[in-house]
Amino acid sequence: MKFTIYQETRTGKRNNNEDRLAHCYSRDALLMVVADGMGGHYFGEVAAQIAVQTLTEAFQRESKPRLRDPFLFLQKGMLNAHRAILDFAGRHQLKDSPRTTCIACIVQSNIAYWAHSGDSRLYLMRAGRVLTRTKDHSRVQILVDQGLISEEQMAGHVDRNKIYGCLGGQQSPEIEFSRKTTLEAGDLIVLCTDGVWSGLSGDLLARSLHTANLMRSIPVLLNQAETRSGLHADNLSIIAVRWEDTYIDESSGGSSIVSTKTMPRDTVTTRLSEFGRAPNQKSELTDAEIENAIEEIRTAIQKYSR
Repeated sequence: MKFTIYQETRTGKRNNNEDRLAHCYSRDALLMVVADGMGGHYFGEVAAQIAVQTLTEAFQRESKPRLRDPFLFLQKGMLNAHRAILDFAGRHQLKDSPRTTCIACIVQSNIAYWAHSGDSRLYLMRAGRVLTRTKDHSRVQILVDQGLISEEQMAGHVDRNKIYGCLGGQQSPEIEFSRKTTLEAGDLIVLCTDGVWSGLSGDLLARSLHTANLMRSIPVLLNQAETRSGLHADNLSIIAVRWEDTYIDESSGGSSIVSTKTMPRDTVTTRLSEFGRAPNQKSELTDAEIENAIEEIRTAIQKYSR
């Protein structure tokens, strides 16, 4: 595999960052996952952390060096994360379980597989255009489908935050799966939370990232999204990958190019920030509370790691 990948998360104008994101890859498979937590105190952060950590740890165990069934992996990982969030809520005797959106994508053998619950999105872009995007599990998406509002009106609609699909909560999660999608060299896959897509349309993202250096262009785009969202800018998180199906000369790309051709079969590289330890991330928790939360997250995940 050969690809260029970049990820970034920002707090925006909120007190805490409840978004979590991660990517990891073996010699023959790539996982990307983004989650947007919902819940009081720090519990939304916990729900999102459980989601991304459950999936990345499962990938580390099962990608040897590829996954046997990517769709089954995504389904099992999200359901295990859902159960682990409920377990955490039960041990804390929370009246309302924390919740999180989740969008996750696997690429292997030049084919992309993705699944989502909630309104964090995946865009597949080719030649500067959006080929497809996930359909939000939200009230405003229903209004769009009914022809009552336009896609442009979604971001500022009063019901934008009414989500009916998520991990955690009392209802079984609605998880929607893509079709197997063959990638072409130069294709872009973008995963992001609503803090990004509410300020940047998919068409704008596709045009801006078509031939751009991801490491330089994405921070600029996040600046635009945050500015457009004003004083109430939500957390903003994005992962973007440009796919290549041939092993081109390293000098023609950039420092962010990843080539897995020489990776050992049993090696997995992961980029995931530990709870409460992300650089430049504000937290209302003390060091002791962070350490306790890390241990409780680990306990909840291990219970459902099968």
